[in-house]
Amino acid sequence: MTAPNDIEWRVAPQKIEYPDALAEMERRNAAVQAGDARELIWLLEHPPLYTAGTSSDPAELLSQTFPVYETGRGGRHTYHGPGQRVGYVILNLKKRNADVRGFVHALEDWVIAALAEFGVAARAVEGRVGIWCDTPDGQEAKIGAIGIRIRKWVTMHGFSVNIDPDLSHFGGIVPCGISEYPVTSLAQLGIAIKLQEFDEALQKTAGAFLKAIDHG
Repeated sequence: MTAPNDIEWRVAPQKIEYPDALAEMERRNAAVQAGDARELIWLLEHPPLYTAGTSSDPAELLSQTFPVYETGRGGRHTYHGPGQRVGYVILNLKKRNADVRGFVHALEDWVIAALAEFGVAARAVEGRVGIWCDTPDGQEAKIGAIGIRIRKWVTMHGFSVNIDPDLSHFGGIVPCGISEYPVTSLAQLGIAIKLQEFDEALQKTAGAFLKAIDHG
């Protein structure tokens, strides 16, 4: 599959261990920097695990039921697991718009646009990391996470969206350091879709995301 602008669009057919994904991201990041590889949008699932971002607080790791991996992305603790779509985005901002804040906002807007394809009115909230929506009982809840790293203006890491994960697994951490609000999923909202359907929504809305981070 090819995304707009001849970016490689890769969907992993099986679950990828986190260390393997991180090593692949680092290899591809260096190759894009050197001009030896195309940019990459990589969609995958991980087995159950927790990651600790550069701002993580050890007190927010409440359980070690699953492996915990240190990662170079921004943010705090995050859960990844089956039923969650993870998107790793390796793009060269030197040839686009070298604006970190703008890139993060564009990534948020992309996830929000993909969720809108299924009737979910998701949003970003000022001062609160992630993608948010309302549950059927009117409670605000987190449905997606954003965490990036930029090395020599080439991006790494990206986003995760809860399609139908085991939400009890989030209980082992304080997700992204925010304890006041619950975590939700499309399944909990009553929207039963396959990961492939969400991938199609991401591809459909990718053009607007790429346009937002281009010059001008």
